[in-house]
Amino acid sequence: MDTYPLVHRHPRNYSGSPGAAAAWEVWFDKLGDALVAKGNPVLDDRSAVGRPGTVLPLGGYTIINAANLEEATQLAHGCQALQAGGAVEVGRLTPSLGRQHPARTFG
Repeated sequence: MDTYPLVHRHPRNYSGSPGAAAAWEVWFDKLGDALVAKGNPVLDDRSAVGRPGTVLPLGGYTIINAANLEEATQLAHGCQALQAGGAVEVGRLTPSLGRQHPARTFG
């Protein structure tokens, strides 16, 4: 199994709602054992360095385990960012030499 961050891109001016929060929890439950970390939303303060272009703003992240990119992408299809008109970026984390940090959720 490999580890994949799912980077949520929300539409501009997205603020979420209690109903959306409940829908996120349903998706997290559907991820089952693939879920490593729910992650956290980014709803207000954000900035960019370089040339982000017209990319949708950062909305948050989720970390999952999957057998390959195709499986990770399939799991991303249930992400609530898509239901709100946003997008999800999926990529395999490449192990690096040196200190490793365990996944964790900040609260």
